[in-house]
Amino acid sequence: MLPSFFIAHGAPLLAIESNEYTQFLHSLGNALPKPKAIILFSAHWESSAQKVSSVDEFKTIYDFGGFPEALYRIKYPAKGNEIITMEVTELFTKQGVPFEVDTTRGLDHGAWVVLRMLYPNADIPVISMSVNPNLTPEEQYRIGSSLSSLREKDILIIASGGTVHNLRALRMGSDSGEIDQWAFDFDKWLEQHISDWDLDSLFKYDTLAPNAEFAVPPYGNEHFIPLFYAMGAADQEKSARLLHRSYRYGNLSHSVWQFGESK
Repeated sequence: MLPSFFIAHGAPLLAIESNEYTQFLHSLGNALPKPKAIILFSAHWESSAQKVSSVDEFKTIYDFGGFPEALYRIKYPAKGNEIITMEVTELFTKQGVPFEVDTTRGLDHGAWVVLRMLYPNADIPVISMSVNPNLTPEEQYRIGSSLSSLREKDILIIASGGTVHNLRALRMGSDSGEIDQWAFDFDKWLEQHISDWDLDSLFKYDTLAPNAEFAVPPYGNEHFIPLFYAMGAADQEKSARLLHRSYRYGNLSHSVWQFGESK
């Protein structure tokens, strides 16, 4: 059985950088058993209904602007898998999760930046999934938990986002390694309650966590909520490990959480 993961995708520049975080993601991909397929929830695919991809081969979406030309030359031509898409939709039907199948959308940078670090050869089928910021954390967690049985079939479940992701607070001109205290305090609160699998507190993070209004601003909770999808996928075990945490630009967190164990 494979774990599920919450993986921060950071800024698009990660795709062409070599640093502590990119090196960690490369090593994580090398350490993991090669999965049969990957189900990936991306913060950059928002929809009111749960979307499930069904494509032969993904286009690479460049959902950003003003970055170096090298970023726009990157391709990640992962293929889909119709059989696994059907398994996902059957589980959603069984669990009463409303969904829609999408046959056209490519992979946004929330997906391909992470996937390319872990599996650079794009040789593992991918099922791309949307997130819905308008659902409650309990509902997001339930969507993840409805897919937990797929982990027993060597299918890797990844949720891509960022625990602290406030674009208005970033200091892009400063990358000295200095960490804003408010961001660190928020992540430390998360660490305690995720490690304890304290869902009651986590589901009320917006009122209980210190500095939540800065770490997860009301206009940007789509990057935080993938955490609940990833946790839900390990609901049977309820175990969590923080594998990595670092910061860029003062407060952009690069957190990687593993939920459940590889068996």
